[in-house]
Amino acid sequence: MNWLVLVLIATTFDAIRIFIDNYTSDVYFKGKHAVALTLLSGYADIIVALILLPIINFNFQTANWSTIGLILGAGTLSGISAIPYFKALEIEDSTNIGIFIQLAPIFYLIFGWLFFGETISITQLISFIIILSASFLIVFSTRKRSRHTKIRAALYVLIYIIIAVIGNLLFAKTTSNGLDFFESMAFLLIGKGIVHILTVWAVPKWHKRFYSVIKSSKGKALRPMLLNQGINIIKTFTYRAALVFAPAVALASVASDSTEPIVIFFMGIILTLIWPKFGREKLDKKTILVHLSATILVVIGVILIQF
Repeated sequence: MNWLVLVLIATTFDAIRIFIDNYTSDVYFKGKHAVALTLLSGYADIIVALILLPIINFNFQTANWSTIGLILGAGTLSGISAIPYFKALEIEDSTNIGIFIQLAPIFYLIFGWLFFGETISITQLISFIIILSASFLIVFSTRKRSRHTKIRAALYVLIYIIIAVIGNLLFAKTTSNGLDFFESMAFLLIGKGIVHILTVWAVPKWHKRFYSVIKSSKGKALRPMLLNQGINIIKTFTYRAALVFAPAVALASVASDSTEPIVIFFMGIILTLIWPKFGREKLDKKTILVHLSATILVVIGVILIQF
């Protein structure tokens, strides 16, 4: 399958994932300790990995354990990145989170330059400024009393991006070094799943919050959670496949991030009109104009970043 097709699939499912995460966080967790959601994700990741390994006939005796260790490290970083991501979702809506996440291509290029000797052109530097301006537009278009919240959310997303980008680069550069793609994915999921489970259980208020939400909702909260696990698995496989099979890791990230803000923006409007309790985006003229302008800036930036 063409890596661009994989990017489009991953982008669409990731946009849906963000909306469901946002909905579950606000409706069931009421913006409090939403990181507890990763407990279910941890169990799901490990189950999928344990199902996958026998199917691909993985041989533990001849395995390249040094490479597996690096893949587990990539999974660990992916698991850790979920903490600041959910912290951001507790205080900000999904459209703004989607805009802030578009800073990822910048870090792919910076870390590629630092660790893999890739070069950065003047055009790419200009694109950095354009993409950054989209996030600043979101922050400074709000009233002063809510500006602090957006800055906090942006900082959480920044931490999430840095950790996730390092993990994805480690995965992309390590895969095929003695392991095929599905073997790498299995161990990535194991690393990520273990971190999710351990971190939630290590913080009493997080795992207590998870079970109290399940109990108080009479199990209804499990429906969007389980749906999101399936969506997230598809997104995880397709996005990382695109990173591995694209001519360059940063190029796959750019292609993904050039389409995701558009998908999130229009999906948010459609969902809010059809299902307000799920979309829950502000549809006043100022908000739409700001987000449309920010989306245009991001698209221009990620297109330029390819040159």
